[in-house]
Amino acid sequence: MSESAAATKAEAKLAASAMPDKKAHARSWDAVLGLRCDLSIEVPLPGFKVYDLSRLRPQMVIASQWRVGDDVPLRVNGQLIAWSEFEVVRGRLAVRITELR
Repeated sequence: MSESAAATKAEAKLAASAMPDKKAHARSWDAVLGLRCDLSIEVPLPGFKVYDLSRLRPQMVIASQWRVGDDVPLRVNGQLIAWSEFEVVRGRLAVRITELR
C-alpha cells in the first residue's frame, strides 16, 4: 500500500471515530424532549401601554418600529437561540428561522 493510500485510510478511520454514533446521539435527547419550554419572539413596541393591551381585538394591527426586513430574536426560556423572520403561511402568521445561534 502506498504512503498516500495509507494516509487516506488513516484519515478516514480517524474521521469515522470522531463522528458520534447517530443512534446514541438521538437517544441522548430522549430525556429532555418532553420538557416544556417558553418560546418567545420579541418585537419592541415603544409607547405601548397597558391600556393599549386591554383594547386589543382580533385582526388589529399594532405599529412597531421594527423594520420589515430585519430578523427578530427567537428565545427559549429567555435564552437567544436563533434569529427569525415573520411570514404568512396559509393565512396564519408564522416565524421562519434564518440563523441558529
